[in-house]
Amino acid sequence: MDYLLPEFEAAHNVRVDVIAVGTGQALSLGTGGDVDVLLIHARKSELDFLEAGHALRRDDVMYNSFVLLGPASDPADISDRKTVAAFKEIRDTATTFVSRGDDSGTHKRELGLWEIAGGLATWDRYVETGRGMGHTLMTANEMAAYVLCDRGTYLKFKNKITLVPLVEDDPALHNPYGVLVVNPQKHERINVSMAIRLADYLISDQVQEKIASFRIEGEPLFYPHPRDTP
Repeated sequence: MDYLLPEFEAAHNVRVDVIAVGTGQALSLGTGGDVDVLLIHARKSELDFLEAGHALRRDDVMYNSFVLLGPASDPADISDRKTVAAFKEIRDTATTFVSRGDDSGTHKRELGLWEIAGGLATWDRYVETGRGMGHTLMTANEMAAYVLCDRGTYLKFKNKITLVPLVEDDPALHNPYGVLVVNPQKHERINVSMAIRLADYLISDQVQEKIASFRIEGEPLFYPHPRDTP
């Protein structure tokens, strides 16, 4: 956001206050009319929010991916497996796994993967931090545990941890982000005109190009939403 927003703020003579929280809390803020725009990554929850009339519109903005990290020794032997098979193996061997446990988009995806893998039967070494991704990743690193992490956070922290990517490049780890404009009919204080302009800005060609050019550790953090996709 520090990279994308200054141009918008200058063009419209406004300040965009960014509240960085997990998806669950972001949706709560939107439901309460405490924010004008949401940028989150939990498509089912986004569509439910739209269907319930809390948003005027939803647009795809960009995507990245999750990675399943773990110790190089790989005690559950999940390296290069498909994601669901890896989750089954971690659960069945009761190997240490650290979860955000915070109703974030990442946590929602993790729970969805457990469901596909036959359900989450918690075990003694299944640990929920209730914290953000950075804290959860460092906790997993200290415990030499498995953890589901978004690629951006991994790239930011990879020089500080010994955990390595063991499962990646699986369609099940696709991580799309959407922008929603909160419905002003439910909350009079919503700045709907500026919210629409911001949503239009984020999906514009110029910003899509900026998203594509952004790098962390020399690697792209996000990819623009494909133009030929609904």
